Amino acid sequence: MNQWNIGDVKITRIIESEAPWPGTFILPNATPERMQQEKDWLFPVFSDEKGKLRMSIHALVIESKGKRIIVDTCIGNDKIRSNPAWSKLQLPFMSDLKTAGYTPEQIDNVVCTHLHVDHVGWNTKMVDGKWVPTFDNAQYIIGGTEWDYWSHFEGADMRDPVEDSVRPVVDRGKAKLVESTHRITDEVWLEPTPGHTPGHHSVRISSKGQDAVVTGDLMHHPVQCAYPEWDDGFDSDGPMAKKTRRAFCEKYADTNVIVFGTHFATPSCGKIFKHGDAFRFAPHKG
Repeated sequence: MNQWNIGDVKITRIIESEAPWPGTFILPNATPERMQQEKDWLFPVFSDEKGKLRMSIHALVIESKGKRIIVDTCIGNDKIRSNPAWSKLQLPFMSDLKTAGYTPEQIDNVVCTHLHVDHVGWNTKMVDGKWVPTFDNAQYIIGGTEWDYWSHFEGADMRDPVEDSVRPVVDRGKAKLVESTHRITDEVWLEPTPGHTPGHHSVRISSKGQDAVVTGDLMHHPVQCAYPEWDDGFDSDGPMAKKTRRAFCEKYADTNVIVFGTHFATPSCGKIFKHGDAFRFAPHKG
């Protein structure tokens, strides 16, 4: 667990899992040999000695104006997934959430940056053979464009998370379908970052002159700051995603905005700075 303050806003990171991944699982160009060439700025925080990418699957709890907002709910337990490493998990995420000081009943909003499998899992839990909302007092904030696309998508890898982790929330009237500019509080709002998925958005935070942004999956790893045009195997619209990544880096480079990477390894946040005709990322420990 890590915690930060952005002005009056408190951010707490709840880790579901963290480990080195083969880079080519996500980024075809991120071979061990290629990653070794970036060792001077990525190792040891964001890559290991073998050139694997250090990755994390985590949620962020944001406290703002009396609201408790959880952003992206990881993979979840008990769910059958096509990736064996993510199937039928039994991880202590919920107990870790409670250790951090939050019970499911205390969460006011659940924000989904997009509806991929590793961002919606704890939206629901199994009760008496049915998937029901985990955060029963919360309003689930879901992009309308995102829901329109994935609710009709026929690919098997997406059908399962939609059916067991998103549709039960929608069917129970717990979801609010919003534009990707929706404001949650005066300090927290959504920012459109399409390309990874059709309705993907990031989460912007500003309080008392301090600023932060949660990336979602517009990038998976800091190396994409240096190479925003690298292919990402999970982008639904590659050209749009590359344009969005570069624009995001241009916007936030050399500013005081703390960037929270949704899959960035500990400490998971930092600042983007210009480097030649691209960018690099420096970790921020708070």
